[in-house]
Amino acid sequence: MDGTADGTSTGTAGGTAARTAGGASERRPEPARPLDADRTIMRKAVLRLSDRLPDLADRLTAEILSGDRGDRDDAFRHDVWEMCHTGLGHGFKTILEPSRGRADLDWARRLGQRRAHQGQPLDQLLRSYRLAGRVFWEAVVEVVGQHDSENVPALIRQATRTWDTIDQQSGAAAAAYHRTELALARRSEERVQAIVDALLDGQGADGGLLATATSVLGLPVTGRYAVVMLGAECGFGDGVDRRPADTGGMRFIWRLRTDAQVALVALGAAELDDLVAAVRPYARSHAGVSPVVGSLAELGGARWFAELALRTCRGPGNQIARLDRRLPDALVLSQPRLAGRLGHVALGGLGDVDPGFRDVLLTTLETWLECDGSAARAADRLFCHRNTVLNRLRKIEQLTGRTLTRPGDLVELALALSALRLHGAEDGAAADGGMAGPPVRGGNGRPGR
Repeated sequence: MDGTADGTSTGTAGGTAARTAGGASERRPEPARPLDADRTIMRKAVLRLSDRLPDLADRLTAEILSGDRGDRDDAFRHDVWEMCHTGLGHGFKTILEPSRGRADLDWARRLGQRRAHQGQPLDQLLRSYRLAGRVFWEAVVEVVGQHDSENVPALIRQATRTWDTIDQQSGAAAAAYHRTELALARRSEERVQAIVDALLDGQGADGGLLATATSVLGLPVTGRYAVVMLGAECGFGDGVDRRPADTGGMRFIWRLRTDAQVALVALGAAELDDLVAAVRPYARSHAGVSPVVGSLAELGGARWFAELALRTCRGPGNQIARLDRRLPDALVLSQPRLAGRLGHVALGGLGDVDPGFRDVLLTTLETWLECDGSAARAADRLFCHRNTVLNRLRKIEQLTGRTLTRPGDLVELALALSALRLHGAEDGAAADGGMAGPPVRGGNGRPGR
């Protein structure tokens, strides 16, 4: 694409200085240095080739496009020709005017940036430089053979310098290409992250955002989506693959937030059980999974549901909680003040009991509920007699004024127990922690609660 840059000084012919007619004792002029002579030969050749620059651009364009797909339009071919003409011209200028710097390298960097923006593969760019070197060198040999045939052997010394220069040019172009490609990737990644954040923050009602999301993320507005959330302190294991990759027709787009790692998941035909199975081998601790939603616009609510599901997880291990399977706990979490009041009213009668015995009673109630109301199974878990369990349950009924065989009372006690487990012994005066409802788009375009 460009000409040679080494061999650029104007030099002098030097070696053809006239000899005097005197004897052997007369001083002869020192012969010119071969390097200067070679550069002079190259400079003369380039001067003669300057008038043929359009023809050389034609030849190089044909070489570059040879074997290319037949669907290239005239605009593309003209673009290639312009690049060839400009590149060769800069190479010629570098040889003819060496004092003006390396215009060929400056051009190579600009070309590398341009091809990266156009999305042209790097190997095609490097191939064009190899072809440019060949076309240029063949033209130099041809013109020297026509006008200074005796100097053709001297070109051997210039061949290496010419290809070194081509390597410099292609290296500069490749470096600029990689820098631009990295900058474009970062810019694209930042844009993807901004769009995903906006969707997860509940701004999906913005039609403009949805149109941009479908274009940038490659996801349809309507589809089967879910959100997975892991606490930032939990994250994934330390293996090579630290996050679930796209699998089973599911696509994951992960975002690291200040308080959590969140994934927008395009489910395709997969079910939530498939999603849980995909996440489980990687999860180091608890995770929350939202229900399936039907559009990108609903991802704000799905993110809130996933957060609620995650907050229902307590204790050691790596629970992966699906919201639909923990709705009572999620309900308690979403209304902390009301949950605190419920705990105070339903379990308030236990307040005057010795703390140690109160814990025994609450543990017995929780175990009995987990055992689906079976006193025998609860006794096995608690390592006590069945009658002991029944006595403790009757004591709870006496202290709370609730009857466990009455459905309404049982629901109150179960929810109050969840409130105590999830919120602690609060009286409802604590702030709601921003969990009073799913995020919605506010009038200022930002998510509200």
